[in-house]
Amino acid sequence: MKQLVINAFGGPEQLQLVETDHTPLASNQVRVKMRYAGVNPIDAKTRAGLGWGAEAIKDRLPWSPGFEVMGEVLEVGSEVCRFMPGDRVFGLVAGGAYGEELVANCDDLIPVPDEVTDSMAGGLALAGTTAWQALDRYGLLQQGERVLISAAAGGVGHLAVQLAKAQGATVVALASSDNHDFVKALGADEVVDYHDEAAVAAISPVDLFLDLVGGTSGESLLSQVKPNGRVVTVPTITADKVMTAAAQRGIKATGMLKENNQDHLVLLAEAVAQGRLKVEISRVFELADGAEAHRQIETGHTRGKILLRG
Repeated sequence: MKQLVINAFGGPEQLQLVETDHTPLASNQVRVKMRYAGVNPIDAKTRAGLGWGAEAIKDRLPWSPGFEVMGEVLEVGSEVCRFMPGDRVFGLVAGGAYGEELVANCDDLIPVPDEVTDSMAGGLALAGTTAWQALDRYGLLQQGERVLISAAAGGVGHLAVQLAKAQGATVVALASSDNHDFVKALGADEVVDYHDEAAVAAISPVDLFLDLVGGTSGESLLSQVKPNGRVVTVPTITADKVMTAAAQRGIKATGMLKENNQDHLVLLAEAVAQGRLKVEISRVFELADGAEAHRQIETGHTRGKILLRG
């Protein structure tokens, strides 16, 4: 089967489409035909040799990226009773989704509701879980609070806007001017162009800041947080820097790593099925164009999600 792999850390050109052998199934595993795999910043950072993801696989190259997948079950292990061949499934995996097929643990996948399209399921698991846990578990967002979301038109951000609004929060979204109508349509109460320093400075203080950019952007926006407010910073590479700056201001800040949680996936899928949550798919690349998909995600200016098609 064809699979995108890296043999060394580096730029997008390190992604090579190769023929690989079929992995044998363990008793608790399923073989899945990949229909869509989400392309996420963590994929590109790991490919480049950055962060915890690269540290985890540095001694296991060649390696295939891809942590979220939607596909069709082809074969099940001897102890798998949840799925049958032909079932539509999606979920979070430990890499390897960038291929025509993959082997996954049964417990890492859940059924795709009939009302959810293949592409929406393909882009939901990682970004949706991150947004949900950032707001709820780490951010402790409450009804009536003001939440500031940076990169609000991006993969995690556009889902966070919808989830925060559904929780009864007042959503203040940072986005470029050409994404303002898009973010407003998602339910944002206030939309501010992050290029406009005066407009950003004029934002009324917020209870929670969901930092999806990190670095100097995350630090500068701490001034918009109430003295007793909270900050959740998602990019792990700059988390310590943002948390240190927040502590100097007396603001509670935390970094996060998403937890693979089946209950959260079920709730997210139900929300999409019922029309309460929409996954925006901006571009779909063929598997052979994986390097171009990584170049796009690394621009930092992608609306919604990018997918690879199996």
